[in-house]
Amino acid sequence: MTEAAKAPTLAKFASPVDRFHLELEPLKEAGAKLAGIYCVFAPVELVRAAGAVCVGLCGKKQAPIPEAERVLPANLCPLIKSSYGYAATGTCPYFNATDFILAETTCDGKKKMFELMNRIKPVHMMRLPTDKSPEAQALWLAEMHRLATFLAERTGQAVTDEALRREIALQNRIRRALLDVAAFMSEARPPISSLDLMGVCESRTFVLDQEAYLDDLLALRGELEELRAKGSSPYRQGAPRILLTGTPVGRGSEKVLRLLEDAGAVVVVLENCTGIKGVVGLVDEDAADPLEALAKRYLETPCSCMSPNTGRFALIDELARQFHPTGVVDLVWQACHTYSVESHDLGRHVNDTLDLPFLKIETDYTESDVEQLRTRVEAFLELQTN
Repeated sequence: MTEAAKAPTLAKFASPVDRFHLELEPLKEAGAKLAGIYCVFAPVELVRAAGAVCVGLCGKKQAPIPEAERVLPANLCPLIKSSYGYAATGTCPYFNATDFILAETTCDGKKKMFELMNRIKPVHMMRLPTDKSPEAQALWLAEMHRLATFLAERTGQAVTDEALRREIALQNRIRRALLDVAAFMSEARPPISSLDLMGVCESRTFVLDQEAYLDDLLALRGELEELRAKGSSPYRQGAPRILLTGTPVGRGSEKVLRLLEDAGAVVVVLENCTGIKGVVGLVDEDAADPLEALAKRYLETPCSCMSPNTGRFALIDELARQFHPTGVVDLVWQACHTYSVESHDLGRHVNDTLDLPFLKIETDYTESDVEQLRTRVEAFLELQTN
């Protein structure tokens, strides 16, 4: 990577914990309830329409995992262990501030872990279907209604269509703004680094004041336009362009992203649910039933918990057309069985349909395999420059 000017607004996304504490105090004084969320299937519009606010919870660092392994099996997904470890040790400021947790059955490991977490904080479990059939749509809509009832009991405020439509419109604007910012990575020399973009996307769930977050996104978009006009970029011309797909990454679990950057690549798009996957697709703002529209949009999320998960392949095809990657890296956390199984067919699709090289990396949060991974990453990138 080369030295380049940075957009000033990026500093606002750099330390979400400080921002969270500043925003939390007045909300708590006003009596607002705080819901903790872990997954992009959690409908933030519904939470906010009930008068609550929501915040993403920690689960992307190695530090609390040893404590979690006192209860959980060692050969479990690191994301699950880290999430529980933070809760059990009380070292996640977001978790400590929550009044309740919104959970979802995206995998069996998380489902069973949430049973244990329920002993620490109240947990509301959303029973997620595993397909998108009419029956699944009906089940998911029923879960939305059940969540609305739960939220009303917790906040004392019933969800109205008017409030729900207002929150849907806001989140749609945020999604559009995030996609606009991410689109800068389609440039031959993007004006923002993929690590900085990761922080921008991840901050979405840690910022309580969503209107202010939207304002910051719009300001960032303007600054990136200026940097692009000046030709400023942290990347050299002709750097390998990587589409990174698979399991979530974030602050603390970004080692593969860093290895790609250190080796001279530009990660032009993060397809995973902490990146593009969580913001593609808008809620129909003109639908007769806003809750049904909300349910439909969230069930379209192309997660590997869906069977079949054709939406992920279609999304990767679309992203390949927009961002012009020279290779695809599939990151799978150890013991994440759905993503691991899906990787085989995805690799064939990337090779045969997109005619791109494909690399599957299966790892955990530790640094023990960094040098081995570095060798594999460098060899993979070298194939794209010969």
